[in-house]
Amino acid sequence: MAASKNRLMDVVTLLLAGACFIVLLLSAWMALQVACARPDHPGPEDTGNPHAQRPPLAVLVPAHNEATGIAATLQALMPQLREGDRLLVVADNCSDATAAIARRHGAEVLERHDDLLRGKGHALAAGFAVLNEAPRDVLVIVDADCLVAAGALDALAVQAHTSGRPAQALYLMTNVPGLVPSRRQRFSEFAWRIKNWVRPLGLHRLGLPCQLMGSGMAFPWPLMARHSLASGHLVEDMQLGLEMAKAGHAPRFCPQALVSSVFPSDAQAQARQRTRWEHGHLSMITQTLPGLLGHWLRHPRRDLLAMALDVAIPPLSLLAFACVLALLVGGLWALLSGATSALLFALLACALFALAVATAWHRVGRALLSPHDLAQVATYLFWKLPLYARFVTARQLAWVRSQRHEEKH
Repeated sequence: MAASKNRLMDVVTLLLAGACFIVLLLSAWMALQVACARPDHPGPEDTGNPHAQRPPLAVLVPAHNEATGIAATLQALMPQLREGDRLLVVADNCSDATAAIARRHGAEVLERHDDLLRGKGHALAAGFAVLNEAPRDVLVIVDADCLVAAGALDALAVQAHTSGRPAQALYLMTNVPGLVPSRRQRFSEFAWRIKNWVRPLGLHRLGLPCQLMGSGMAFPWPLMARHSLASGHLVEDMQLGLEMAKAGHAPRFCPQALVSSVFPSDAQAQARQRTRWEHGHLSMITQTLPGLLGHWLRHPRRDLLAMALDVAIPPLSLLAFACVLALLVGGLWALLSGATSALLFALLACALFALAVATAWHRVGRALLSPHDLAQVATYLFWKLPLYARFVTARQLAWVRSQRHEEKH
């Protein structure tokens, strides 16, 4: 009986230590990314000659009821186009004046109506089919609610064309200018900066690929022609990036190209948007990551492993929960059994996670959050708990557009 009990305790110890080690691995990978994201540190020479002649490109803008904001997007894009470039707006299942406004600002427009095949991926596929009748060298995808900074199209096109890989712009989201954001909204913006700015920059400094982020993406045309855009997945961009990575064309970060947008000001709209992103990411972890790791085992490559580890890092709040839970469970098991391996892994994971967040805050978050705000992070984490619970009980499966600030006025 005693031997059987000891074997059971050994198995439990091994399982807990393994789980805590996974949390440690993810925290360590994020900490390494943050540590390497130093603006003063030169990156690898993998983006081609920045002074190379910019190749002809086509810009594809998927739009669903974007009449209030698409004019600003097109006004930012048009001055960056050159002779021979194309700009196509796909007005996808629109019930407003999106198509008319786009035409008025000089864009080609494809109006698409399909009640069954809905969502951004299908809109992109329809637009690419039209553009592919007269291919350019590079395809750039920009969401209809984004502003593309001056010079961004040139930087993206040159990098994608010379590297033969997708290029991902620095895609930032901010709270609505002129409004005073709540602490929760400022935490959300800080978390976005870590995910879309700090971590990809760290990977870039290491010479490693990044995830595609949905807007500000540039693709060499021959590469794009070999992959399907028609996806109904909540994070179709991340899925596409992983498929290209498996094929040997992992995306690379292009930090000198800036694309920006704003969060919805309405709390419910922002919650829906956040649910779509985070449920989509969690779906990638549960459904796609195992296959990606299996592909890496069959075809071991450094860039593919980096992509898999990056995808495995859950949303920041969830990783914080995992660290705290590992610490509590590891500490309790150490008290009950005397085995300390799980506790040690959990302690190290918590320390690395805290160090990564503190470093990221020092570099990109001090204008958003005061030290006092950071001390209140527990309230933000508990506020996020229902979102993760709904992933199990009522997971979001369909894409739902978020209401913009302008649409309320």
